[in-house]
Amino acid sequence: MLTITDLSLQRGGVWLLENVNLTVQPGQRVAIVGANGAGKSSLFQLLLGQLAPEQGSVALPGGCRIAHMAQEVAASSRSARDFVLDGDTELRRMERALAEAEAGGDDHAIARLHGELDIHEAWSAPRRAETLLRGLGFADSDAERPVSAFSGGWRIRLNLAQALMRPSDLLLLDEPTNHLDLDACLWLENWLRKYPGTLLFISHDRDFMDRVATHLVHFDQKQLVLYTGNYSAFERQRAERLAQQQASFERQQARIAEIQRFIDRFKAKATKARQAQSRVKALERMEKIAPAHVDSPFSFEFPVADKVSNPLLSIRHGVAGHGDVPILKNINVTLLPGTRVGLLGPNGAGKSTFMDALRGTGTLLSGERTCGEHLAIGYFAQHQLESLDLDASPFLHLQRLAPTASEQKVRDFLGGFDFHGDEALAPIRSFSGGEKARVALAVIAWQKPNLLLLDEPTNHLDLEMRQALTMALQNFDGAIVVVSHDRHLLRNTVDEFWLVCDGAVGEYEGDLEDYERWLAERRKDEESPPRREVVGGQEKSVNTAGPATLTADERKARKRQEAELRQKLSPWRKKQGTLEIRMEQLQQKLATVEQNLADPGLYDDQQKVRLKELLAEQTELKRELEDVEAEWLEVSETVESLEAELAG
Repeated sequence: MLTITDLSLQRGGVWLLENVNLTVQPGQRVAIVGANGAGKSSLFQLLLGQLAPEQGSVALPGGCRIAHMAQEVAASSRSARDFVLDGDTELRRMERALAEAEAGGDDHAIARLHGELDIHEAWSAPRRAETLLRGLGFADSDAERPVSAFSGGWRIRLNLAQALMRPSDLLLLDEPTNHLDLDACLWLENWLRKYPGTLLFISHDRDFMDRVATHLVHFDQKQLVLYTGNYSAFERQRAERLAQQQASFERQQARIAEIQRFIDRFKAKATKARQAQSRVKALERMEKIAPAHVDSPFSFEFPVADKVSNPLLSIRHGVAGHGDVPILKNINVTLLPGTRVGLLGPNGAGKSTFMDALRGTGTLLSGERTCGEHLAIGYFAQHQLESLDLDASPFLHLQRLAPTASEQKVRDFLGGFDFHGDEALAPIRSFSGGEKARVALAVIAWQKPNLLLLDEPTNHLDLEMRQALTMALQNFDGAIVVVSHDRHLLRNTVDEFWLVCDGAVGEYEGDLEDYERWLAERRKDEESPPRREVVGGQEKSVNTAGPATLTADERKARKRQEAELRQKLSPWRKKQGTLEIRMEQLQQKLATVEQNLADPGLYDDQQKVRLKELLAEQTELKRELEDVEAEWLEVSETVESLEAELAG
């Protein structure tokens, strides 16, 4: 499909690639990763014929159809549906030719073009365009809205839909998840896994790459290194190679020790069994891949706040919305120091409205919002970047907040965000989106918050910065509420999930995998409304989503039954988590006792009483551990049975 031979490429006098060779086979889905400025986007420009190499060649099959995602779109009066349909350039060509033939009365051409349109399945094109829009988070009513009515982030989604609409053999996507929410990311993953052509995509979302990529290309020291497998496989392979380099050994060990400290802290605080298991597994993987990030330029933390209140913030009987329109009702939440929440919910359900209510910025229409005396909120959202002073440097942004801080202290702090030397003193006007996001995060961290409210904090951040942010949040002692489409960040930084849906905010008992299944079921119900047919003289509902025939009442009954099952499952999951924590405590106590029993001095005559006490304690701990394990097995069987019933 794609062959690069002896390729060398430079931009602005800087060599990006030197004597590179790469072969991508048909049907492969290749993730492209590398440091900012390494040349990832330039590679796409090269494939699109917008750049010429200094030497070497790029070969694609004759007649190869390429689709790519534009990064900007101008305001237009065209409807969203028509804009997406424009992606199918062959369809538009045939439509124009048909209009000309009809205007000229050319019956032969009209007949031929109708045949071509039928082969092209033109009749289904509007429906396919609407499916793409719906999958990417647009409401059905948005299809008729003009492009100019959408904000920048939503126009990027329109660009993505247009690229997916275009028939292609090679699809190029540059950070396709950057302006998507979690729901749209999950939909896009499924779409791309079914894409029949060859896919090259630039991404900083490791879970997205893990789910989509079959191969990975790494920009490494002006070379393109091809790895088989997804991003996790790349991390392991690269870690094995880097771990062999003596120069990285000490930094690697320090990173592993840092991760281990978090594991120890996490195990003592885990409250949900399934989330605990997935988090520990993720952290074990992080320890294994730590060497893959030893050369990261980022290393920072959120300093501990000078004073902390308990609770930090609470809302009682809250109603949140905009103007006089309520979106969320009966909000009752309390944030304590150490609370770590990930917000889940469909697009438009009110996650940002809820975040604004927590901030106290006007969306709380009624109810009581109580702040702790020492509450200090650090808030990050994409529109926060617009509030940065474009003519000020990163150094000046921090200095304004603490005029008495020494220059060296400010510079050292900014160094953790990879702002060094002259860059720390340069106006941020010319900075990239990722660099501005790093400035905003540095400003937040500098102010020592004890509550972090983060709305899509990873947009524009590269992989290494996302890794550093994850580590910083893991070690943050305050409370966290985060909305993110980056599942790796969520898995490794939050202890519980809250679901914002259907006008309410409540605790979500499942994990991200449960949420994905819940979304799929919800989407299936929304996209497949019952069709009304007359059978035997009577009108009946026919469910077009599958072979089962369900009336509206039957669907309501099924949803009610599922809700009852989830309610029944909740206490069992909590009990399972409590038992797991108790088992871990007993195992730790037993290990301590057995370590003491291994002391040879304990068996001297003067230690008989102590020996007897330890042996009795060992016996009692083993007995209790066996009882707890037996109860845990019974509870786990009940949980599995209820989960299977719910899945069925």
